[in-house]
Amino acid sequence: MRDTRESRLLLVLLIAIAFALITVDIRGGEDSPVDGARQAAATVFGPVEDGVSSAVDPIGNAIGAVRDSGDRHDRIAELERQNATLKAKLGSDDRNRSRVRQLDSMLKNAGAGQYGIKGAEVIGIGAAQGFSWTVTIDAGANDGLKRDMTVLNGDGLVGRVTTVGPSTATVLLANDPDFTVGTRMEKTDELGFATGQGDRPLSVQMLNGKAKVKKGDRLVTFGSQADKPFVPGVPVGEVVRVDPSGGDLTRNIYIKPYVGFTKLDIVGVVVEAPREDPRDTVLPKKPAKPKPTPTVTVTATPSGQAQADGADNGNEQ
Repeated sequence: MRDTRESRLLLVLLIAIAFALITVDIRGGEDSPVDGARQAAATVFGPVEDGVSSAVDPIGNAIGAVRDSGDRHDRIAELERQNATLKAKLGSDDRNRSRVRQLDSMLKNAGAGQYGIKGAEVIGIGAAQGFSWTVTIDAGANDGLKRDMTVLNGDGLVGRVTTVGPSTATVLLANDPDFTVGTRMEKTDELGFATGQGDRPLSVQMLNGKAKVKKGDRLVTFGSQADKPFVPGVPVGEVVRVDPSGGDLTRNIYIKPYVGFTKLDIVGVVVEAPREDPRDTVLPKKPAKPKPTPTVTVTATPSGQAQADGADNGNEQ
């Protein structure tokens, strides 16, 4: 449009109308007569404006992206927290299943030996009680425990009770150097005394220097006077080494204990001894020996040679 007098008059008129509309809109407030027109314009031009604004406002986009990423981070953090909780629950379930297996095995042994036991959980380990190899259990005098009671688990002999408090007790483990228990050999009934050697096999001094002993032989507790500190028939371990007798009156052998003393959890204290010696009934069953596989030998004979021999025999006839 060219700059003419008419165009300048038109521009002034449009500006005057605009100011008039603004004044009317402000005074009208929510009941403004131009509100409908404004909403219609927003409906038409709003999407276009929003698209143009998003395209030409990278700073605003960046801020929005950061805000959204924060929300995503919160969601991821929540999911990670839920996963960690689930893993902890699964781990707890695995531990519970392990404890159930331990308890079941211990109750089977107690039933086989007719031992009356009080179940307990190991809650402390170490030399705090003055011994090298001890554990603290969560049962004490309030549960009927007394000093010099036999302690076992699903594998065999754990140790004996040494001190008793109202709700806890200290157990001296069978692998402690100060621990000694009378033993009896399976089947042969040869007697001996087993002494702990820490993390090494138990040392057993056999009373008969000429006793026939071999690797794999098994030993149980012989029992004590009035069943204290040891009841009879509790599995102790298997022979892993035999020293030559050398003509001595006694003989030393070494046994691997059935119990893993570094991973104790559920144990049982024998509060009632069996009426009769269970002998070897509590020992675990020996694995069945594998049956030998029959071997078939096939000898091949050349067929051509056999036919030739037959033909020669026929000619000779």
